[in-house]
Amino acid sequence: MNPSKLTLVMAALLVCSQAFSQEIEDKRGIVAKNAELVKVQDGFEFTEGPAVNRFGDVFFTDQPNNRIHKWNAISNEVSVFKEDAGRSNGMYFMLDGTLVAAADNKNELWAFDTDGNHTIWIKAFKGKKLNGPNDLWVRPKGGIYFTDPLYVRPYWEDREKESEQAGQNVYFLSADKTELFTVAEDLTQPNGIVGTPDGKFLYVSDIGAKKTYKYEMREDGYLINKTLFCELGSDGMTIDDRGNVYLTGDGVTVFNRNGDQIAHIPVPAKWTANVVFGALDRKTLFITAMDAVYTLQMKNRGVW
Repeated sequence: MNPSKLTLVMAALLVCSQAFSQEIEDKRGIVAKNAELVKVQDGFEFTEGPAVNRFGDVFFTDQPNNRIHKWNAISNEVSVFKEDAGRSNGMYFMLDGTLVAAADNKNELWAFDTDGNHTIWIKAFKGKKLNGPNDLWVRPKGGIYFTDPLYVRPYWEDREKESEQAGQNVYFLSADKTELFTVAEDLTQPNGIVGTPDGKFLYVSDIGAKKTYKYEMREDGYLINKTLFCELGSDGMTIDDRGNVYLTGDGVTVFNRNGDQIAHIPVPAKWTANVVFGALDRKTLFITAMDAVYTLQMKNRGVW
């Protein structure tokens, strides 16, 4: 990017913190007292994929503009981390600082180092293009689960608009990246995904069926004992230290570990795409919604 273009981009992305006093439904007191939703910045096209590093900074994507941005948890400033980001969607940080991204420009899984240099970890499955990796979660013991729904993108130029795979599935990539296999093949359109920090349970949203399921994770990565968690689908998802699960779409809807709705956080946008806990204490809920990103102070902490 040339300097003049970068100046225009950053001018359009000036921090514009603005509080919203919409009523938050909170049955269990998970939101900090008197907290309000704050718009950190707007001027994007469609924000997605928030991922938190060990310093509490949140990296998120503006997928139509093919950029990854960084929110500094201390200064509250947003900067451009990576141009030409492979149309990254969902992202997640590994313990060594590697940022893994579902890059659906060519239906791949990418990994970025701290300087923004990328390597391609997955290009295909059984010799055929994936539908478009969408969201992912890194298991504490190693290995990556990711969803692969089919959303036809206007920027696809070198592929057919129909799936080369047999379905829209969930995959597992082993920690040493030598094995890639399907772990859920009976979903309509899997999207959001998140696991528990003990590595025992995985939540997968079937947004096409408007449901979210809970699985047990086996040591080898396979999923067993699928159960219905709640009658609501989700785009992105996160989890807090009490086991509450945060789903997105119409704002943020929170369910306890039993699948009972305990909170709803309205967001002034047509669609809320994703959510994660940021800041060093993991008590700042960071929300990506259409052309803007928001924060909300919480009592509960996120897990990482």
